[in-house]
Amino acid sequence: MTEYRSSLYSTPEGDAYLDLLSRTRQLRAEQRADRDRWFSALPLETKDDLLFELEVLLKSAACFSNPRNHTGPARRTPVVAQDFRDATIIFRDGLGRCVELIRQLLGPRDRALVFQRYLETVVPEDSIRQQLVRQADNQVTPEHSLVALRASATSTLEVLEGTLRAGRVPFRLFYALLRIVQRDVSRNVFFNPLTALEFRPEFDRIKSAQVLELIRGVPGEEAHRLVALTFLSLFRMLRYLRLLNRVSVEPGKRRRSLLRAHLVLSVLRSDGRALSDYLRQRAGVQLAESYQRDVFLVPASEVRLRAGALRASGHRLLGVKSALEGIAGNLKLEMRRAFQHDLPPPGTNVPDHQLRLAIQSAIANLRPAIRGAILFLGKALGVSLEEGGVFDDLAARRESSERLRRDVWMFAQIVRAFSTKAQHSPTEDRWSPVYNFQYVREFLSYFRAMGYPLLRASDYPRFDAFMAAMGRLQETDLVDPTHLEQAIDECMAFHGFLLQLFDDISKRQVLEGVPFDRRAAASALRLYLGE
Repeated sequence: MTEYRSSLYSTPEGDAYLDLLSRTRQLRAEQRADRDRWFSALPLETKDDLLFELEVLLKSAACFSNPRNHTGPARRTPVVAQDFRDATIIFRDGLGRCVELIRQLLGPRDRALVFQRYLETVVPEDSIRQQLVRQADNQVTPEHSLVALRASATSTLEVLEGTLRAGRVPFRLFYALLRIVQRDVSRNVFFNPLTALEFRPEFDRIKSAQVLELIRGVPGEEAHRLVALTFLSLFRMLRYLRLLNRVSVEPGKRRRSLLRAHLVLSVLRSDGRALSDYLRQRAGVQLAESYQRDVFLVPASEVRLRAGALRASGHRLLGVKSALEGIAGNLKLEMRRAFQHDLPPPGTNVPDHQLRLAIQSAIANLRPAIRGAILFLGKALGVSLEEGGVFDDLAARRESSERLRRDVWMFAQIVRAFSTKAQHSPTEDRWSPVYNFQYVREFLSYFRAMGYPLLRASDYPRFDAFMAAMGRLQETDLVDPTHLEQAIDECMAFHGFLLQLFDDISKRQVLEGVPFDRRAAASALRLYLGE
């Protein structure tokens, strides 16, 4: 099944942050200017929220059509044997909300569209009717593009209503219906948000001066672009969560409004997977190629003179690679936990109050994780981002501290379990590690996702020694007893440091009077470990 297209492999030019912010949608310069003028002239107070919700719902035509982006545990029933009637109802209501948002953005122009559609139905001459249709499809301004979206969405809603008169909607029919909307959106000139990890200046500008300065100060073309992409993606995910929160807590919302949260969640999960996969699969390759280009540009006569600078640059890029891969691994764990355990499937007949609680629980788990990833990336790049300058409310700082304390406790348990297992595992048979030392590989995967961010965020004094020990374990499929002993020693030292760090975090002013929920932390740890 094909996910919506990506433009991440385009050649970076100039400022990567501005490039990603304005050019991922492939609009021409004059079209970008037209859209900016249209948006600036809108008289609506919450125009950025309205436009953002519209584009998220349009993007869900691609994301929600893929069952991998649905909430709930993985189903054993083949997708072709499942009934997607409930999912079709959710998407129909989401498309209806799109029409409402378009009408608000069009304002008085919407009445003209209604009259034109009425003429199309009553004019008997085919030539005049075709002329009216061509006028509606002529997208020379953002208003014309909204009119085209309004017309296609209204027609598709009729098809969806007719489809739902059937008792069952198989997957192929569900997918075909959403593909119709996806096709219409992909052909829209000014409102086509189907590109993976794409950004818009109307609602994706980073407001923190600290973060902007950090992004623009990253040396190296590829590293600069990867860091900009990661920061923009993480802040975009926080905006998805704010939209989810608005959908779930606003009073007086009908159930169909609440169920639209599934569409927003599908976009969140798809973007989270796209970022995680891209960083895991491409970050190392791109940074290595960038470093190779820099090395080959050095004349042979200057290699000895510049060897120290080249070596330092290589170590810096390794740090960036480890940080980005750590964020990718942690994001994958967090999404799996939220979508497979916190949230019910779309077709589950869950009461409204339980669904609201489930959405709020997912937000409460994902928000501090994403905020923590933003702070960690800054730390990995050598800059300690002040939480007050990035997330300006006290509740956010308390939430981040609570989450950090829980993560420290969780990884302390993982480190202790690994040390205990390693101390009691036989190492005489050097040809049995593939079977006996699987726990080493498992520990290394958890270290990349959870341990490395904690090492960087906490200024661990034995950081280099710990990383060297972990690196030696990764170098070969056969676990050398000496290397394993060194890793055990470093883990024991790190475990003691984590326990002290846990106590220090608990003494922070923002956590005064906030007890640590050990039972909830243990439950979360079991979910992360896949038990």
